Order: sequence, then structure tokens, then C-alpha cells
Amino acid sequence: MAKRDDLGLREALADRLLPMLVAAMSFLAALGLAGTLASASLAASWQNQASGTLTIQVPQPNDPDISGKSTRLAVVQAALGSTPGVTNPQVMSEADENALLTPWLGENATQLGLQMPAVISASWAGPGAPDALSGALNKIAPGTLVDAGAIWAARVAALTGSLQTCAAAVLVIVALVAAAVVAVAARAGLAQRRDTIAIVHGLGALDGDIADRFASRATLLVVMGAIIGTIAALPVLAWLSALAAPFAGPNGNNALFSLPLPLWLSLPILPLGAAGIGWVTAQITVRRWLRGLP
Repeated sequence: MAKRDDLGLREALADRLLPMLVAAMSFLAALGLAGTLASASLAASWQNQASGTLTIQVPQPNDPDISGKSTRLAVVQAALGSTPGVTNPQVMSEADENALLTPWLGENATQLGLQMPAVISASWAGPGAPDALSGALNKIAPGTLVDAGAIWAARVAALTGSLQTCAAAVLVIVALVAAAVVAVAARAGLAQRRDTIAIVHGLGALDGDIADRFASRATLLVVMGAIIGTIAALPVLAWLSALAAPFAGPNGNNALFSLPLPLWLSLPILPLGAAGIGWVTAQITVRRWLRGLP
């Protein structure tokens, strides 16, 4: 048995324009939500990889150190081996250095007559940032440069914060636009059924009852649109996820529908949030309109 529609709300709030507008906004909201989660996930992955890395450059590695008893490279290696928190120091081979410099200096940089610095990669497992390491190495081999991944990790964290703020702003804007659309649709429906509503209201119908009718109809249409928009966003999100998989490191999954679990768990929030926006906005709009009746 069909539910009674004494106020003619199926005509006043048709099931075409409002759901389509909400679907478009839900599509954008899904992209914004995915951007927020993706930036946080990628940042965590990059920070874990970068914060524990050290790169040490030793200019003139074969020259004598300040004591004259060993080479600059040897004393730096010895210092790294005895420094707490520094693990697995490895000197980059000449072939690897040439491979890195080939785009700028050609296939064999040694043919240019330049003495290339030695590059040592290591892992940092100590507390905090290795701020004192650069000064200690400079004392025994002046000119030694230490590049700590923690610096890049901090920059990634700052960038991630900016991206998440932008994504959150997009979600807020979409929510405000959705509320405005529902309010306009509700007022248009009220204007279309003004005479009927005025008669029912004059006969003693409570503002809350009329507002509930409008809110129920508006919420149904909004939820329909939100579900359509969310489902429409899934192929786009899957495609973007596949594109971003290489940036997630070796554990990245390139499968088409390998959306992260947090995103799957968060997507149902969109229809629920849309329902809340539709209900509250319709209630406020209708009650304010009814107060203006004679």
C-alpha cells in the first residue's frame, strides 16, 4: 500500500533534479574524502621510509685525514660504525655513482678528471634527528655533508597537512552547497504547494508535522542522490588508486579495485552525512517558512 501524500510532496519535490545535484556533489565529496585519506597514507609511508635514512658525502675521499694516518673515507666509515644509532653504513660503488651522474656528466664521470665524493648510505635508528652527526664528522673530515631523511620527512608532513586542509575545505564547501540546494528545493516545493499547506496549517496541523513530511521526502531524495554519486565515484577512485600505487612503495597494489580499507569504510559516511544535511536543512527551511504564514 502506497504511503499517503496529502501535501502532494511527490510533485513538489520531484525525484529528478535534486538527486542529480546531490549525486554530483557526492561524487566530488568522495574524491575529497579519498584525497584526505590517500595523502595521510602516502605521507605515513614516505615518512617511515625517509625518516630513518642517512646520506653522507665525503669530498676527496682518498686524501689523508687531519691526522695523516688514514684516508678521509676510512675515518668517516670508522666513525659511523662506532656512532650509536647509525646502522648498516654502505659506500656507494663507482658504478652506481656513474649511473646516477650519467644524465648530467655522461657515461663515465671519471673521464672528466674530477674527483667524485664518496657517498655512504646508512640507516638512523637513534632517538630524534641526528643533528650532532654532521658536526662530529666535520671534525675528522672537514667538508663532509650529512643529509638526514628526517628533514624531508618533516617537509612531507607539512605538505600532507596542507593537502588534508584543502581536502577538508572541499568537503565543507560541498556540504554547504548541498545544504543550500536542499533549502532552495524545499522553498520551491513550499511555494508550489503554498495554498494546500496554508489550508492544512490553518486547520491546525502542527509545524513539526508539516516539516517532518518535507524533511522525510527531501532526505529520501538526498540519500538516493548520494548513493548514486558515491557509486559513480568508485571507478574513478579505483583508477586514481592504481595510478598512485607506485608512490606507495614496493607494497603498493596496482589492482584496479584495490581501494584501501579505510576508504571502503568511509564511503558509507557520505550517504549518512547527506541524510543528516537533508533532514536538518529541510526542517529549518520549512519551519522558518511556516512562521511567516498569517
